[in-house]
Amino acid sequence: MSVEEQESMEQLVKYPQIFVERTLAILKPQVIHKQEEIEAIILRAGFHIIQKRKVHLSPEQCSDFYSDQYGKMFFPSLTAYMSSGPIIAMTLARYKAISYWKELMGPSNSLKAKETHPDSLRAIYGTDDLRNAVHGSYCFTSAEREIRFMFPDVIIEPVPIGQAAKDYLSLFVNPTLLAGLTELCKHKPADPYTWLADWLLKHNPNKPDVKDQMIVEEP
Repeated sequence: MSVEEQESMEQLVKYPQIFVERTLAILKPQVIHKQEEIEAIILRAGFHIIQKRKVHLSPEQCSDFYSDQYGKMFFPSLTAYMSSGPIIAMTLARYKAISYWKELMGPSNSLKAKETHPDSLRAIYGTDDLRNAVHGSYCFTSAEREIRFMFPDVIIEPVPIGQAAKDYLSLFVNPTLLAGLTELCKHKPADPYTWLADWLLKHNPNKPDVKDQMIVEEP
């Protein structure tokens, strides 16, 4: 173990709440029957499964979830496949959860994973680039968005600080707040505080509209 790794482990023991990350993991439709087997691998890799639900998303909900992939050639096939059957969504937690989960998943193309990362989940359970068995969040920002999408009432920890906090405010808070204040100036309500609070609740872009068609099959 290098000096840097040893110092990191010492800090982890001393301040564990600072280093624990959360990430979203999805078991895709074709591996639902392997749920217990894959969960056992996840737990052996040092992850904690904080939340779990079995859901069946509509094509529209899949489009919203994969909105960052919109416009790419595979987008229609991706949304059709991900809405073709139930999936298992899980919030995983551990030290450097995002990077360790990506490592456990392996390359996105299962055929490549079988050659370069034969012990990865995508190599073992995936069949191609689309049906690659599992999904994981790319970075802290995507993890936060994806966890909130699947678990709307969750409180994400750790709270972002520094540049991560600035990025979050710039992307997810400031545009909505500016629009709300603009509408407030137009309407000039008698109780501006309550009016703005109600408007922000109604127009919160981070609250996914998935309850109507999402079928929750497990608590």
